[in-house]
Amino acid sequence: MKRVFVDRIASACGELGICLSEVQLEQFYQYYELLIERNKVMNLTAITEWEDVIYKHFIDSLSLVKVESILEDSNKHFIDVGTGAGFPGIPLKIAFPDITVTLLDSLNKRVGFLGEVIDRLGLSEITAVHGRAEDLGRDKNYREKFDLCVSRAVANIATLAEYCLPFVKVGGRFVSYKSGKVEEELEKGRKAIKILGGEIQLLEKFILTGTEAERDLVVIRKVKNTEKRYPRKAGLPGKEPIG
Repeated sequence: MKRVFVDRIASACGELGICLSEVQLEQFYQYYELLIERNKVMNLTAITEWEDVIYKHFIDSLSLVKVESILEDSNKHFIDVGTGAGFPGIPLKIAFPDITVTLLDSLNKRVGFLGEVIDRLGLSEITAVHGRAEDLGRDKNYREKFDLCVSRAVANIATLAEYCLPFVKVGGRFVSYKSGKVEEELEKGRKAIKILGGEIQLLEKFILTGTEAERDLVVIRKVKNTEKRYPRKAGLPGKEPIG
């Protein structure tokens, strides 16, 4: 099964223009094994079939290459907000080992799992951090320190913008992974994005490789500093989105 797994992911990555070494393919397989093993005792993912993990987690995460030229710049510092079981941050780190990645999650058990993955795969320049985006977004060690913020978290774009834009440097980007039709959501979130210092740069729509699922990547460019009052205290961005 391992050979079939690595052949399948190598082929799918090839469609994205990503060429993986045998070491990287082995890392993806180890990640899959650890995810499934730990999922038996903690809630990491509802997606467990190996083909679904490849396409709906790994390839979906790597679809960032459709909008972000990470191949051309190895000095970028990413933060993955609400990373959960490590998506999209860990697949991006495996495929592009020169980038620096911070994984942020609010559940300590998941952060422990992420640390185990990092150690098992021998990854460097990647850190798993326990905390809430509302708190770390105000921390001088994290606020406006990142070239790119990515998130596959499920929330409306106004809420996600308040979680994520405070981490991004002026000139950097926030990319939100979305499903299906997001135009109405974007229109409703436009005011919040502007208030938080961003502007919508691109909406990339595609069918996820190996599936029939409609996917969207929303690219928001940071054009000015986020006002100090944002993000608001924990819970408010979700309960009372800006706008």
